[in-house]
Amino acid sequence: MTLHWLLTVAALLVALTAWAKARRLAKRLERLTESYWELRYEHGQLRARVNRLDPENPPAAEPAMPAGTTAFVPLSSLKR
Repeated sequence: MTLHWLLTVAALLVALTAWAKARRLAKRLERLTESYWELRYEHGQLRARVNRLDPENPPAAEPAMPAGTTAFVPLSSLKR
């Protein structure tokens, strides 16, 4: 009977430890996600500011594709 109680207490301790770690990781993920979106916003703001200062040179990161074009990939080529 004592063994069962020891196993139950040990299982509860492991569960509480895992729950606490999961909460910490969730908070960290939330902070990282918020930082990511803030950086994306700031990057867009800076890119807009640079484009206002130098509108002749388009950004090198954006590919020059005509608007509205699509690429067709036949399914037979994906099977190989």
